[in-house]
Amino acid sequence: MSTKKSPEELKSVFEKYAAKEGDPNQLSKAELKLLIQAEFPSVLKGPKTLDDLFQEVDKNGDGEVSFEEFQLFVKKMCQ
Repeated sequence: MSTKKSPEELKSVFEKYAAKEGDPNQLSKAELKLLIQAEFPSVLKGPKTLDDLFQEVDKNGDGEVSFEEFQLFVKKMCQ
């Protein structure tokens, strides 16, 4: 998946993975891992672990990733 997606396309990808378990409006760490592995595999090839990445994306520290946090993550990857 390219990081150059419209907000609607990003929302669709987010919802696809967020619906797998728990709150359909939040990504758990497991859901984020599945999304990254499938849609952004190059992200995990660097020195960061999934735990590092999750802490970076989960800006408010609630243990889940909202769509807004996910959008900020994708925007950062595009830079």
